[in-house]
Amino acid sequence: MLDTAKRPLVQVRNLKMYFPIFSGLLRRHSGDVKAVDNVSFDIFEGETLGLVGESGCGKSTVGRALLRLYTPTAGNVVIDGDDVATLSAEALRQKRPTMQMVFQDPQASLNPRMTVAAIIGEPLDEHSGLPTAEKLERVYTLMDQVGLNRRFANRYPHEFSGGQRQRIGIARALALNPKFIVCDEPIAALDVSIQAQVVNLLEDLQDRLGLTYLFISHDLSMVRHIADRVAVMYLGQIAEISPRDDLYADPLHPYAEALLSAVPEPDPNREGRRTRIILKGDVPSPANPPKGCNFCTRCPKVMPICHDLEPVLTEARPGRFVACHLVTPPQTTRAG
Repeated sequence: MLDTAKRPLVQVRNLKMYFPIFSGLLRRHSGDVKAVDNVSFDIFEGETLGLVGESGCGKSTVGRALLRLYTPTAGNVVIDGDDVATLSAEALRQKRPTMQMVFQDPQASLNPRMTVAAIIGEPLDEHSGLPTAEKLERVYTLMDQVGLNRRFANRYPHEFSGGQRQRIGIARALALNPKFIVCDEPIAALDVSIQAQVVNLLEDLQDRLGLTYLFISHDLSMVRHIADRVAVMYLGQIAEISPRDDLYADPLHPYAEALLSAVPEPDPNREGRRTRIILKGDVPSPANPPKGCNFCTRCPKVMPICHDLEPVLTEARPGRFVACHLVTPPQTTRAG
Protein backbone atom coordinates (compact mmCIF):
# COMPACT_ATOMS: atom_id res chain seq x y z
CA MET A 1 0.00 0.00 0.00
CA LEU A 2 1.31 3.47 -0.91
CA ASP A 3 2.59 5.57 1.97
CA THR A 4 1.50 9.11 1.10
CA ALA A 5 3.91 10.49 3.71
CA LYS A 6 6.82 9.56 1.45
CA ARG A 7 8.37 12.23 -0.75
CA PRO A 8 8.05 12.23 -4.53
CA LEU A 9 11.05 10.50 -6.06
CA VAL A 10 10.02 11.68 -9.54
CA GLN A 11 8.49 15.09 -10.22
CA VAL A 12 7.43 15.85 -13.80
CA ARG A 13 6.30 19.37 -14.61
CA ASN A 14 4.96 20.65 -17.95
CA LEU A 15 6.81 17.98 -19.93
CA LYS A 16 6.67 18.42 -23.70
CA MET A 17 8.11 16.15 -26.34
CA TYR A 18 7.59 17.45 -29.88
CA PHE A 19 8.96 15.83 -33.02
CA PRO A 20 9.48 18.25 -35.91
CA ILE A 21 7.86 17.74 -39.31
CA PHE A 22 9.92 18.71 -42.35
CA SER A 23 8.46 19.04 -45.84
CA GLY A 24 9.55 19.93 -49.35
CA LEU A 25 12.88 19.60 -51.08
CA LEU A 26 14.40 22.19 -48.76
CA ARG A 27 13.19 20.30 -45.69
CA ARG A 28 11.47 23.29 -44.16
CA HIS A 29 10.02 22.94 -40.67
CA SER A 30 6.26 22.80 -41.27
CA GLY A 31 4.96 21.77 -37.85
CA ASP A 32 5.38 19.40 -34.92
CA VAL A 33 4.00 16.08 -33.76
CA LYS A 34 3.01 16.84 -30.17
CA ALA A 35 3.65 13.38 -28.77
CA VAL A 36 3.68 14.66 -25.17
CA ASP A 37 2.10 18.02 -24.48
CA ASN A 38 2.33 19.68 -21.06
CA VAL A 39 2.30 16.58 -18.85
CA SER A 40 2.77 16.83 -15.06
CA PHE A 41 2.71 14.17 -12.33
CA ASP A 42 4.61 12.83 -9.31
CA ILE A 43 5.76 9.31 -8.45
CA PHE A 44 6.40 8.63 -4.78
CA GLU A 45 9.16 6.47 -3.32
CA GLY A 46 8.19 2.80 -3.39
CA GLU A 47 5.13 3.49 -5.55
CA THR A 48 4.06 1.98 -8.84
CA LEU A 49 2.33 4.52 -11.08
CA GLY A 50 0.47 2.84 -13.94
CA LEU A 51 0.32 4.76 -17.23
CA VAL A 52 -2.43 3.65 -19.62
CA GLY A 53 -4.06 4.80 -22.83
CA GLU A 54 -4.60 3.90 -26.48
CA SER A 55 -1.73 3.18 -28.85
CA GLY A 56 -0.12 6.42 -29.96
CA CYS A 57 -1.21 8.45 -26.93
CA GLY A 58 2.40 9.13 -25.88
CA LYS A 59 2.89 6.64 -23.02
CA SER A 60 6.21 5.22 -24.17
CA THR A 61 7.45 8.66 -25.19
CA VAL A 62 6.85 9.86 -21.62
CA GLY A 63 8.91 6.97 -20.27
CA ARG A 64 11.79 7.62 -22.65
CA ALA A 65 11.74 11.36 -22.00
CA LEU A 66 11.88 10.74 -18.24
CA LEU A 67 15.15 8.82 -18.65
CA ARG A 68 16.51 11.26 -21.27
CA LEU A 69 16.51 8.63 -23.98
CA TYR A 70 14.70 11.48 -25.74
CA THR A 71 15.73 15.03 -24.88
CA PRO A 72 12.51 16.81 -23.83
CA THR A 73 11.39 19.81 -25.87
CA ALA A 74 10.41 21.61 -22.66
CA GLY A 75 9.59 20.97 -19.02
CA ASN A 76 11.30 19.57 -15.94
CA VAL A 77 11.94 15.98 -14.89
CA VAL A 78 13.32 15.93 -11.36
CA ILE A 79 14.48 12.45 -10.28
CA ASP A 80 15.84 12.17 -6.74
CA GLY A 81 16.63 15.88 -6.65
CA ASP A 82 18.26 16.27 -10.09
CA ASP A 83 16.55 17.78 -13.13
CA VAL A 84 17.35 15.12 -15.69
CA ALA A 85 16.01 17.30 -18.52
CA THR A 86 18.81 19.86 -18.07
CA LEU A 87 21.80 17.74 -16.95
CA SER A 88 25.00 17.92 -18.95
CA ALA A 89 26.18 14.80 -20.77
CA GLU A 90 28.68 13.86 -18.04
CA ALA A 91 26.25 14.61 -15.20
CA LEU A 92 23.61 12.52 -16.97
CA ARG A 93 26.09 9.65 -17.29
CA GLN A 94 26.70 9.80 -13.53
CA LYS A 95 22.93 9.79 -12.96
CA ARG A 96 22.20 6.78 -15.18
CA PRO A 97 22.77 4.08 -12.53
CA THR A 98 19.86 5.39 -10.43
CA MET A 99 17.30 5.16 -13.26
CA GLN A 100 16.83 2.26 -15.66
CA MET A 101 14.33 0.83 -18.16
CA VAL A 102 12.81 -2.56 -18.89
CA PHE A 103 11.86 -2.56 -22.58
CA GLN A 104 8.78 -3.97 -24.26
CA ASP A 105 10.38 -6.51 -26.60
CA PRO A 106 12.89 -8.66 -24.70
CA GLN A 107 14.24 -10.14 -27.93
CA ALA A 108 14.95 -6.79 -29.59
CA SER A 109 16.42 -5.23 -26.43
CA LEU A 110 19.09 -7.92 -25.93
CA ASN A 111 22.24 -8.15 -28.05
CA PRO A 112 22.05 -11.56 -29.79
CA ARG A 113 25.87 -11.78 -29.95
CA MET A 114 26.36 -11.42 -26.20
CA THR A 115 25.98 -14.09 -23.55
CA VAL A 116 23.62 -13.64 -20.60
CA ALA A 117 26.58 -12.92 -18.31
CA ALA A 118 27.88 -10.25 -20.69
CA ILE A 119 24.45 -8.64 -21.09
CA ILE A 120 23.77 -8.43 -17.36
CA GLY A 121 27.35 -7.40 -16.63
CA GLU A 122 27.54 -4.66 -19.27
CA PRO A 123 26.26 -1.89 -16.93
CA LEU A 124 28.83 -3.00 -14.37
CA ASP A 125 31.60 -2.69 -16.98
CA GLU A 126 30.45 0.83 -17.77
CA HIS A 127 29.87 2.20 -14.27
CA SER A 128 31.22 0.02 -11.47
CA GLY A 129 34.81 -0.91 -12.31
CA LEU A 130 34.48 -4.17 -10.38
CA PRO A 131 37.17 -6.83 -10.83
CA THR A 132 36.16 -9.73 -13.06
CA ALA A 133 35.56 -12.18 -10.21
CA GLU A 134 33.38 -9.73 -8.25
CA LYS A 135 31.49 -8.74 -11.38
CA LEU A 136 30.70 -12.39 -12.17
CA GLU A 137 29.50 -12.98 -8.63
CA ARG A 138 27.24 -9.92 -8.94
CA VAL A 139 25.87 -11.32 -12.22
CA TYR A 140 25.12 -14.64 -10.52
CA THR A 141 23.35 -12.82 -7.67
CA LEU A 142 21.21 -10.91 -10.15
CA MET A 143 20.32 -14.13 -11.98
CA ASP A 144 19.24 -15.64 -8.67
CA GLN A 145 17.06 -12.59 -7.93
CA VAL A 146 15.13 -12.87 -11.19
CA GLY A 147 14.80 -16.66 -11.14
CA LEU A 148 17.40 -17.67 -13.76
CA ASN A 149 19.65 -20.68 -13.28
CA ARG A 150 23.32 -19.76 -13.00
CA ARG A 151 24.13 -22.51 -15.51
CA PHE A 152 22.55 -20.31 -18.20
CA ALA A 153 25.18 -17.57 -17.81
CA ASN A 154 27.08 -18.51 -20.99
CA ARG A 155 24.03 -19.03 -23.16
CA TYR A 156 22.74 -16.57 -25.77
CA PRO A 157 19.33 -14.81 -25.88
CA HIS A 158 17.96 -16.96 -28.71
CA GLU A 159 18.23 -20.01 -26.45
CA PHE A 160 15.60 -18.64 -24.03
CA SER A 161 11.83 -18.24 -24.02
CA GLY A 162 10.25 -14.78 -24.09
CA GLY A 163 9.64 -14.79 -20.35
CA GLN A 164 13.24 -15.82 -19.63
CA ARG A 165 14.54 -13.09 -21.95
CA GLN A 166 12.51 -10.52 -20.08
CA ARG A 167 14.02 -11.77 -16.82
CA ILE A 168 17.45 -11.14 -18.35
CA GLY A 169 16.36 -7.60 -19.18
CA ILE A 170 15.12 -7.07 -15.63
CA ALA A 171 18.40 -8.39 -14.21
CA ARG A 172 20.33 -5.96 -16.41
CA ALA A 173 18.15 -3.08 -15.19
CA LEU A 174 18.87 -4.06 -11.57
CA ALA A 175 22.65 -4.37 -12.01
CA LEU A 176 23.51 -0.89 -10.68
CA ASN A 177 20.96 -0.82 -7.83
CA PRO A 178 18.62 1.78 -9.36
CA LYS A 179 15.95 3.63 -7.42
CA PHE A 180 13.58 4.20 -10.34
CA ILE A 181 12.68 1.85 -13.21
CA VAL A 182 10.48 2.60 -16.21
CA CYS A 183 8.70 -0.60 -17.27
CA ASP A 184 7.67 0.09 -20.87
CA GLU A 185 4.96 -2.48 -21.57
CA PRO A 186 7.18 -5.26 -20.18
CA ILE A 187 4.54 -7.96 -20.59
CA ALA A 188 3.02 -7.01 -23.97
CA ALA A 189 5.23 -9.39 -25.98
CA LEU A 190 4.74 -12.35 -23.61
CA ASP A 191 2.26 -15.22 -23.50
CA VAL A 192 -0.64 -14.68 -21.12
CA SER A 193 0.54 -17.55 -18.94
CA ILE A 194 3.92 -15.84 -18.46
CA GLN A 195 2.68 -12.28 -17.93
CA ALA A 196 1.53 -12.89 -14.36
CA GLN A 197 4.89 -14.46 -13.48
CA VAL A 198 6.79 -11.39 -14.68
CA VAL A 199 4.45 -8.98 -12.88
CA ASN A 200 4.74 -11.01 -9.67
CA LEU A 201 8.53 -10.90 -10.04
CA LEU A 202 8.45 -7.10 -10.42
CA GLU A 203 6.29 -6.79 -7.30
CA ASP A 204 8.58 -9.08 -5.31
CA LEU A 205 11.67 -7.11 -6.38
CA GLN A 206 9.94 -3.87 -5.45
CA ASP A 207 9.21 -5.15 -1.94
CA ARG A 208 12.74 -6.48 -1.42
CA LEU A 209 14.72 -3.65 -3.02
CA GLY A 210 12.48 -0.64 -2.40
CA LEU A 211 12.07 0.13 -6.10
CA THR A 212 9.85 2.79 -7.65
CA TYR A 213 8.13 1.99 -10.98
CA LEU A 214 6.46 3.76 -13.85
CA PHE A 215 4.51 0.83 -15.32
CA ILE A 216 3.35 1.53 -18.88
CA SER A 217 0.80 -0.91 -20.28
CA HIS A 218 -2.25 -1.54 -22.45
CA ASP A 219 -3.39 -4.29 -20.10
CA LEU A 220 -5.78 -2.57 -17.71
CA SER A 221 -6.38 -5.76 -15.75
CA MET A 222 -2.67 -6.18 -15.05
CA VAL A 223 -2.27 -2.49 -14.19
CA ARG A 224 -5.03 -2.91 -11.63
CA HIS A 225 -3.01 -5.72 -10.08
CA ILE A 226 0.36 -3.94 -9.84
CA ALA A 227 -0.27 -0.17 -9.66
CA ASP A 228 -0.88 2.03 -6.60
CA ARG A 229 -2.15 4.92 -8.72
CA VAL A 230 -3.08 5.10 -12.39
CA ALA A 231 -2.59 7.93 -14.90
CA VAL A 232 -4.77 7.86 -18.02
CA MET A 233 -3.32 9.48 -21.16
CA TYR A 234 -5.09 10.67 -24.28
CA LEU A 235 -3.42 12.34 -27.27
CA GLY A 236 -0.29 13.40 -25.43
CA GLN A 237 -1.98 14.70 -22.27
CA ILE A 238 -3.00 13.33 -18.88
CA ALA A 239 -6.78 13.01 -18.61
CA GLU A 240 -6.95 11.64 -15.06
CA ILE A 241 -4.69 10.49 -12.22
CA SER A 242 -6.36 8.61 -9.38
CA PRO A 243 -5.68 5.91 -6.80
CA ARG A 244 -6.15 2.53 -8.46
CA ASP A 245 -9.28 1.41 -6.62
CA ASP A 246 -10.98 4.80 -6.99
CA LEU A 247 -10.32 4.92 -10.72
CA TYR A 248 -11.59 1.41 -11.44
CA ALA A 249 -14.67 1.87 -9.25
CA ASP A 250 -15.64 5.37 -10.40
CA PRO A 251 -13.64 6.99 -13.25
CA LEU A 252 -14.18 10.76 -13.42
CA HIS A 253 -13.01 11.55 -16.96
CA PRO A 254 -15.25 10.34 -19.82
CA TYR A 255 -12.25 8.88 -21.62
CA ALA A 256 -11.16 6.94 -18.54
CA GLU A 257 -14.74 5.69 -18.22
CA ALA A 258 -14.77 4.50 -21.85
CA LEU A 259 -11.34 2.90 -21.52
CA LEU A 260 -12.29 0.95 -18.41
CA SER A 261 -15.57 -0.18 -19.93
CA ALA A 262 -13.52 -2.21 -22.41
CA VAL A 263 -11.92 -4.35 -19.66
CA PRO A 264 -13.25 -7.92 -20.04
CA GLU A 265 -15.67 -8.99 -17.29
CA PRO A 266 -15.10 -12.36 -15.58
CA ASP A 267 -18.89 -12.69 -15.34
CA PRO A 268 -20.57 -10.76 -18.19
CA ASN A 269 -24.01 -11.56 -16.76
CA ARG A 270 -23.43 -10.20 -13.26
CA GLU A 271 -25.71 -7.45 -12.00
CA GLY A 272 -24.25 -3.95 -11.97
CA ARG A 273 -21.51 -4.61 -14.52
CA ARG A 274 -20.15 -1.61 -16.44
CA THR A 275 -21.88 -0.84 -19.75
CA ARG A 276 -19.54 -0.93 -22.76
CA ILE A 277 -18.94 2.56 -24.17
CA ILE A 278 -18.08 2.69 -27.89
CA LEU A 279 -16.29 5.90 -28.86
CA LYS A 280 -17.10 7.30 -32.29
CA GLY A 281 -14.57 8.62 -34.77
CA ASP A 282 -10.80 8.33 -34.85
CA VAL A 283 -8.14 9.73 -32.58
CA PRO A 284 -7.09 13.16 -33.96
CA SER A 285 -3.56 13.59 -35.26
CA PRO A 286 -1.03 14.74 -32.63
CA ALA A 287 0.32 17.01 -35.37
CA ASN A 288 -3.01 18.86 -35.44
CA PRO A 289 -4.86 18.37 -32.13
CA PRO A 290 -8.30 19.95 -31.74
CA LYS A 291 -8.75 23.32 -30.09
CA GLY A 292 -9.92 23.16 -26.49
CA CYS A 293 -10.11 19.70 -24.96
CA ASN A 294 -8.20 17.03 -26.90
CA PHE A 295 -11.06 14.58 -26.32
CA CYS A 296 -13.87 16.89 -27.49
CA THR A 297 -14.16 15.30 -30.96
CA ARG A 298 -15.02 11.87 -29.50
CA CYS A 299 -16.48 12.60 -26.07
CA PRO A 300 -20.08 11.37 -25.58
CA LYS A 301 -20.59 14.10 -22.94
CA VAL A 302 -19.08 17.01 -24.89
CA MET A 303 -20.25 20.56 -24.06
CA PRO A 304 -19.79 23.82 -26.04
CA ILE A 305 -17.03 24.97 -23.65
CA CYS A 306 -15.01 21.87 -24.50
CA HIS A 307 -14.39 23.15 -28.04
CA ASP A 308 -13.04 26.50 -26.84
CA LEU A 309 -11.19 26.03 -23.56
CA GLU A 310 -8.55 23.47 -22.64
CA PRO A 311 -9.19 21.93 -19.21
CA VAL A 312 -6.32 21.91 -16.72
CA LEU A 313 -5.45 18.87 -14.62
CA THR A 314 -6.92 19.82 -11.23
CA GLU A 315 -7.55 18.03 -7.94
CA ALA A 316 -11.29 17.37 -8.18
CA ARG A 317 -11.42 15.10 -5.13
CA PRO A 318 -8.79 14.28 -2.50
CA GLY A 319 -5.92 12.58 -4.32
CA ARG A 320 -7.81 12.55 -7.65
CA PHE A 321 -6.74 14.81 -10.50
CA VAL A 322 -8.78 15.23 -13.67
CA ALA A 323 -8.77 17.49 -16.73
CA CYS A 324 -12.45 17.79 -17.64
CA HIS A 325 -15.03 20.59 -17.64
CA LEU A 326 -17.65 18.18 -16.29
CA VAL A 327 -15.86 17.98 -12.94
CA THR A 328 -13.57 21.05 -13.02
CA PRO A 329 -14.99 24.57 -12.62
CA PRO A 330 -14.42 26.77 -15.70
CA GLN A 331 -12.25 29.23 -13.77
CA THR A 332 -9.53 26.57 -13.45
CA THR A 333 -9.18 26.29 -17.22
CA ARG A 334 -7.01 28.20 -19.66
CA ALA A 335 -7.33 29.07 -23.31
CA GLY A 336 -6.52 26.25 -25.70
